[in-house]
Amino acid sequence: MSLRSPLSRRVVVLAAVVALTTSGTVAQAAENPYERGPAPSTASIEATRGPFATDQATVSSLSVRGFGGGTIYYPTSTAEGTFGAVAVAPGYTASQSSLSWLGPRLASQGFVIFIIDTNSRYDQPASRGDQLLAALDYLTTSSTVRSRIDSSRLGVMGHSMGGGGALEATKDRPSLQASIPLTAWNTTKTWSTVQTPTLVVGAEDDSVAAVSTHSERFYTGLPSTLDKAYLELAGASHFAPNSANTTIAKYSIAWLKRFVDNDTRYEQFLCPAPRAAAISEYRDTCPHS
Repeated sequence: MSLRSPLSRRVVVLAAVVALTTSGTVAQAAENPYERGPAPSTASIEATRGPFATDQATVSSLSVRGFGGGTIYYPTSTAEGTFGAVAVAPGYTASQSSLSWLGPRLASQGFVIFIIDTNSRYDQPASRGDQLLAALDYLTTSSTVRSRIDSSRLGVMGHSMGGGGALEATKDRPSLQASIPLTAWNTTKTWSTVQTPTLVVGAEDDSVAAVSTHSERFYTGLPSTLDKAYLELAGASHFAPNSANTTIAKYSIAWLKRFVDNDTRYEQFLCPAPRAAAISEYRDTCPHS
């Protein structure tokens, strides 16, 4: 059959398109091997569930050392490869259940999430930071999901004193890829040695850890050269992270994707600075990339 025939020309063009698409996909994968899931949209990161099916595993306090056990939420398929992991600590007197809504929501976006209980409900931030690091060490070396995790891509989150613990953990372990303290409480205000990209989330009406003495000061106390952001929840209280919150989830997903997965597709949700009725203030050090 002559290549001049319409059918042959269509075959040649189709083959060229397939080859170009395939080479583009390979090039993209080579550029960022940690990218997971489809291209994001506002709807996809605001959804209560992402593209990955998830399961969970309970970790007894009797089976671990250095923290009080917890629950691991993880994607059930590793067809796209391993995942980054994030340990999450609750606040003063609280248990893992106070943050349980975050587990499946973040895991379904392509992360292994470990929401822990602390050794004591009265543990201070420095202790909670140590426990977050112990939880990450357990996740990557001893847990039943360790084969699903890339141990070079780890992050921390926490609420209240757990958020103060997240700051402590980033100070103690510079190799962490991302940190998100949520309405955090800590007597230390300056974090000049932190090297981990940090999203500080405050609440406008927080009467426990007022933003003027906590979250805002944490943000300004981080290095000016650091990838960092300050997001203030409009009209919210100290306990905003204890129930499902789309704003917290949306920007936590974007931050973790951008810095744990190095996925620049999520840069669009962070830079330029977002503006929304649910956000009373936002500061950052854009551009990140």
